Amino acid sequence: MLKMKNINKVYQTEKVQTHALRDFSLDVEEGEFIAVTGPSGSGKTTFLNIAGMLEPFTKGQYLLDDVDVGTLSDNQRADLRNQKIGFIFQGFNLIPDLNLYENVEVPLRYRGIKSAERKRRIENCLEKVGLASRAKHLPQQLSGGQQQRVAIARALAGEPRFLLADEPTGNLDSLMARQVMELLEDINREGATIIMVTHDAELARRAPRNIQVVDGQLADFTLYQSRPSGVVTPANVAVEA
Repeated sequence: MLKMKNINKVYQTEKVQTHALRDFSLDVEEGEFIAVTGPSGSGKTTFLNIAGMLEPFTKGQYLLDDVDVGTLSDNQRADLRNQKIGFIFQGFNLIPDLNLYENVEVPLRYRGIKSAERKRRIENCLEKVGLASRAKHLPQQLSGGQQQRVAIARALAGEPRFLLADEPTGNLDSLMARQVMELLEDINREGATIIMVTHDAELARRAPRNIQVVDGQLADFTLYQSRPSGVVTPANVAVEA
């Protein structure tokens, strides 16, 4: 579904080169739930931005559903992003003057989806995140956890192939964070592919697959098995450099 091979990202100023990603390689299969961790400045956000086609890479190959992203024009990348990818951000990014229904509707209007189809998707997605009865509420009338649920509904309404979540629980208390994580797990069980960047070790452990980005490179902790003693240890650790 998503294949990156030897992706490099270099930020260049007049005097300094910063290597954000170095020969970064990753394969993501359909239906996976991956947690991405790593220290600040390690390249996690750069990876997520490249995966979401929000910024270009310097060198390497990125295939999304067998489409070579590096060969596309800006407009073609935007079209592919709109068709395939849903984004969930730490800051919710809701429009304060619009109610929940209208917030979920905005990206659908930009895509030219007809009114009846918009209504079906919005109602289904607000129902899925447990906020159908709040459709006419404004964002400021909700808790932080509820606002993040609206942001998830907005991402789901586009019917994306996969979701990219950047610190989706970063602005929430621990209870709300667990509730949002449970919602993402439910969405994943329904078939969505999810890549989630997080600093929360507890939430990362709940994802079936964990990758860690360090100095722009990838450590992939893919398979885990339970020993008879009940201690869970890594069964396979592959380091890609």
